[in-house]
Amino acid sequence: MLKLCARLRQQVPLESAQSTKHGVHRGMSSVTIPPPACMLRPLEAPFRYLFGPGPSNVPPRVLAAGGRPIIGHMHSEMFGIMNDIKKGIQYAFQTSNNMTLAMSGSGHTAMECALFNIVEPGESVLVAINGIWGERVAEISERMGAKVHTLVKTPGGHFTNAEIEQALAKHKPVLFFLTHGESSAGLVHPVDGVGDICHKYNCLLLVDSVASLGAAPLLMDQQNIDILYTGSQKALNAPPGTAPISFSERACHKMFNRKAKPVSYLLDMTHLSNYWGNDGKPERTYHHTGPVSGFFALRESLAILAETGLENSWKHHTEVAEYFWKGLEDLGLKLFIKDKDLRLPSVTTIAIPEGYNWKELLAYIMKHHRIEFTGGLGPSVGMLLRIGLMGYNCNKANAAMALAALEDALKQCRMSKA
Repeated sequence: MLKLCARLRQQVPLESAQSTKHGVHRGMSSVTIPPPACMLRPLEAPFRYLFGPGPSNVPPRVLAAGGRPIIGHMHSEMFGIMNDIKKGIQYAFQTSNNMTLAMSGSGHTAMECALFNIVEPGESVLVAINGIWGERVAEISERMGAKVHTLVKTPGGHFTNAEIEQALAKHKPVLFFLTHGESSAGLVHPVDGVGDICHKYNCLLLVDSVASLGAAPLLMDQQNIDILYTGSQKALNAPPGTAPISFSERACHKMFNRKAKPVSYLLDMTHLSNYWGNDGKPERTYHHTGPVSGFFALRESLAILAETGLENSWKHHTEVAEYFWKGLEDLGLKLFIKDKDLRLPSVTTIAIPEGYNWKELLAYIMKHHRIEFTGGLGPSVGMLLRIGLMGYNCNKANAAMALAALEDALKQCRMSKA
């Protein structure tokens, strides 16, 4: 064997020379675009305190998990990790739903997965819009050919169960969408009783918990939520790119008895349910290459939540948020959500202080403190500032750091152009 290897090594230079002689070199000369200079330099990424609405800073333990050696996405060990993720999501969502998995993509991917699989062209959908996420769902549903009906309030507004029931009775939708944690306004929306009302009108309840999961109480089964999804990059503290989602039995019955296939092959739950071992078949078949490193990180973040305990996580986020809210009021700032019970613990919103240019405030804080805060999003642009303290970033030391940066900016940027 050693002699064979030696002969092969001797042949390589000769074969390479022959290849050049017979014209392979001419093929190489057709490369006219040189290597870009930026690709010949090492990757650089600055450290920043990500105190915006997400992504948030990732704990070392989760970063280490994501950096473990890659294994095949169809290896038995990978399936075992995916099974762990499913159980972790079931705990985080407080559900026993078998059809529980993580999407290969951001929370937006889970949003589209729910809509593409549940709604068919011509069916009615009711969307609660009090920020950007309702707007997105309405637009996606329209693109799919659904009949879209909306309940609309300005950012920070919320809907009573009576308002929701009245709209359900009028429009008779197959699906009602509600954002639990509306990060564009800093509002956590009441969910109690909404699922019962939806089922009274033979309607499924779809809830977005991207900004709220792990930070504010949410109980999928007890609150009769039919489809629930979240993102990895907020209070779960994993890198962006995976999105837990779960479907109730009612949702599965609607989803797997469609007249036509979903418009997206990638997001087709017929295939994804097999990839995640949820369809009862003995073997999983290839559908797409899942984000292996992303799943490693998600599994670790769910493990941290399980070790912490959901109720402890909710309590911790509330305590830090209340400490932060008091500090903001001591600075003379006004919280955008007046009702304390409707404030999202993970993302605090502040009314833009009178006489200040909000973009200048944010730029100053980023430049001098390396801290990211953000302005509004969608309909809340120009109305508020958003500061997120969630998961790994959720502690009083970070809250104090954020308050100090704000105080400094208010002194240095005073009475800029509005």
